[in-house]
Formats: sequence, structure tokens, C-alpha cells
Amino acid sequence: MMNRLDRIAFVGLLAQALFGCATAQPPQELLDARSAYDAASKGPAAQLAPAQLDTAKQSLAKAEQSFADNGDKPMTKDAAYVAERRAELAAAEGAREKADRARAQMDKDFKNSEIDAVAATKDRAAKAQADLEKERQARSEAEKNLADANKKLGAAMASLAEIAKVKEESRGVVITLSGSVLFATGKSDLLPIAQQKLTDVAKALNDQGYQSLLVEGHTDAQGSADKNMVLSQQRADSVRMYLVSQGIPSDKIRSQGLGSSRPVADNNTAEGRANNRRVEIVVTPLGK
Repeated sequence: MMNRLDRIAFVGLLAQALFGCATAQPPQELLDARSAYDAASKGPAAQLAPAQLDTAKQSLAKAEQSFADNGDKPMTKDAAYVAERRAELAAAEGAREKADRARAQMDKDFKNSEIDAVAATKDRAAKAQADLEKERQARSEAEKNLADANKKLGAAMASLAEIAKVKEESRGVVITLSGSVLFATGKSDLLPIAQQKLTDVAKALNDQGYQSLLVEGHTDAQGSADKNMVLSQQRADSVRMYLVSQGIPSDKIRSQGLGSSRPVADNNTAEGRANNRRVEIVVTPLGK
């Protein structure tokens, strides 16, 4: 059973999946981040730059968690890129600290050292400083890329709000689409714009993964209960058949017409009736 936090996370992942795709294998960015951290942890950073190495470790853990939660998504790649840069920065900081200590020792023994040895030490220090500056620049670029990724995610969420409402309930994740967007008044044939929106929903569901789907048709209280029940079932069937045509396995999705039996607003107002005319797709997440 998924706890509440897991289901909330699933809601976010479902929304993001409308604009990305999942993969079963770690992205190259994550593999590079793992390799960079392994190299840093075995170098001087383990003793000379433990704080930076711990920061890199935490960044890698966030990237690993993002991959576990989101798969091969831009946010996972961005997090992995940041983790790789921080691991390389920790390695560079360890090398710089090592070089600084070596330089200090050389300075202490300067009177007894040869000029060439002093010059070589300065060259190493300069190279270490130059490498550190490169890593700082790389970190700045990584942070900028992460900010851009967050901006894109915000735009994706805004677009999702235009397509449907997504919320978490005890029965699962519920995607609600307005009946006025899907159907003409009293009809069960999908409008062209409805097909476009359902295509986006199907892509998100296929990318994210799920255990099962239930399409529920709902009407307002206008007209007879029998006619509303038939219309709601026909509309639910139309949505189900279209989702199946977009790659949803037919054995994982069923439809149910509920007529006006489950209003979410007051049927005595035009706005309330509009809210009650809807189709809800109830998603049972994997592992529930």
C-alpha cells in the first residue's frame, strides 16, 4: 500500500510525465555522477575536503532518488549533472588543499630548497587553482541549468492545469476533464480538442506507469435519471475507447457511467451543473 506522501509524489510525477518519458536504465548523466563521486571519495578529498565530498554525496543521493521516483527525466539528468559537478569540485578542492599543504611545506624548507623545486611547486599550485576555477565555472553553469529545468517544470504544470485537474484521493489519483471540453451538449462523441487532450493524458499514463484505470462518466441533474445514466456510460465508453486507441491496454482500463449520482457542485446553478458534467479517470498507481 502507498502512503499519503507516496501518492502525493505520484501526482507530481504524473504531471511531469506529460512532458517527458521514462526509461528503465540510468541516464548517462547519473552514471557519470556515480563515477565522479567514486573517484573523488578515493582521492585526497576524503581527508582534505570532507565537507565538499559530503555535499557531493548528498547531491548524488538526490539524483539517485530522483531516478527512483521519476526515471530518466530532465530533472533526474539535471540533478545528476549537479552531483557530478559537485563531486568533481570536491576532488579539485582536495587536490588544491593537498597542493596548498605541499606548498606550505616547501615554503618552510625554502632556504634549503633549489630554485627549480620552488618554481615547480608554484606551477602545481597555479594549475590546481586553475582547475578549481574551472570547476567553479562548471558548478555555476550546472546551477543555471537546474534553474532552467525548474522553469520548464513550472511551465509544464501550468499546461497541465489547462488540460485537466489532477488530485490525490483515497481511491487513487484522479484526473478530471470537463464534459464541455470533451463533448457537445447531450452527445457522447469526442470533440477534436478532446482527442488532443486525451492524447496528452494517454502519453502521461503510458510514460508514468499504473496498475489500473477507471473512467467514470458524470452528468448534471437535468433530464431523467435513466437518460443521464445512459449518457454518462456512453461518454465513459468513448473516453475509454480513445485511450485504448492511444496505447492503453484494454485489460487495464474499464468504464462506468454514474449519471448524476455523484455531484461535486450545486445542480441548481449553471456553474454547478457545468462542474458536475465531467469525466474522471481514476488511476491506481503501481504498488498500491
